[in-house]
Amino acid sequence: MQTVAERAGVSLATVSHVLNGTRFVSKTTAELVHKAVTDIGYVPNTIARDLARSSTSTIGLVFSLSVNAFFLDIISAIEAECQRDGLSVLLFDSNDDPAKEWRIVRDLHQRRVDGIILAPAGGPESAAIRYLHENRVPAVLVDRLADSRFDQVGLNNHDAIHLVTDHLCNLGHRRIALIPGHSTYTTTVERIEAFRANLSARGLLDDGLITPPAHTLQEAAEHTSRLLDSGHIPDAILAGNNLCTLGAMREISSRGMKVPRDLAIAGIDDFEWADSFEPRLTVVRQPCAEIGQTAARLIRRRVASIDAAPEAHRMTPSLIVRRSCGYMPAES
Repeated sequence: MQTVAERAGVSLATVSHVLNGTRFVSKTTAELVHKAVTDIGYVPNTIARDLARSSTSTIGLVFSLSVNAFFLDIISAIEAECQRDGLSVLLFDSNDDPAKEWRIVRDLHQRRVDGIILAPAGGPESAAIRYLHENRVPAVLVDRLADSRFDQVGLNNHDAIHLVTDHLCNLGHRRIALIPGHSTYTTTVERIEAFRANLSARGLLDDGLITPPAHTLQEAAEHTSRLLDSGHIPDAILAGNNLCTLGAMREISSRGMKVPRDLAIAGIDDFEWADSFEPRLTVVRQPCAEIGQTAARLIRRRVASIDAAPEAHRMTPSLIVRRSCGYMPAES
């Protein structure tokens, strides 16, 4: 850095400010510094810098990518926000495996990341959650709001369920089935509770139309099969996540049934192909960019102040009405 300063004709402090972005430096001066850096081939020693700062300027992300592609939009928003703040991200796929999740969280902590953003595979008693709490690791929980001791951001699941069940009921559907997602997710618990409350208030709740949680696409297809083989086929199926939506659609199609002629279907979570299905799928859309941006803001705050009071943010869902519930949007 001293050589860069001499070649650029500026102080050592000015070089530091330009390279670290810690203070405003005129464009002309900054260009002189960057030219000197290029001329001598100087590469900043980020390890030494981070040791001096007691920071690695790195955030660990732990999500289930192979199981749920819905997280990709959230991760993209987190990465963009972190990049703007000069932070790098390390992304790991937990496969929604609690044991693997714990190993990843432990390894990230040992690598001295500044903080961790996690979509937890389990609840408050999971090994990963316990590790984060016991070791006072700055952390933010995303989507699955599993523990109020942490900063959390996710969808308002009660509003999401009310939006879509109200839509189905307003279209005249009365026998509405639910295929919930993975049993260990707090999102699943909240969505089942909201579904029961909304339909019970209308006098339409039928516990026989709530299937066991579906952990895979195949399980969702099997639950759909049992619904369709029962003595009282539902008017409509609400799928608890995009995996359940795909499983239900697969089974319905394999029987030669038509949506929405034979029954309606709606899902939680929009996804890339939902607008390309035949029929186009009605879904509840999550504000993924807003969730990711909020998670990035929360982890910056937590890293800066480990003892700050935790925040919980519930984001507003939106209903995307297409053809699969028997309603033809005007633009179609």
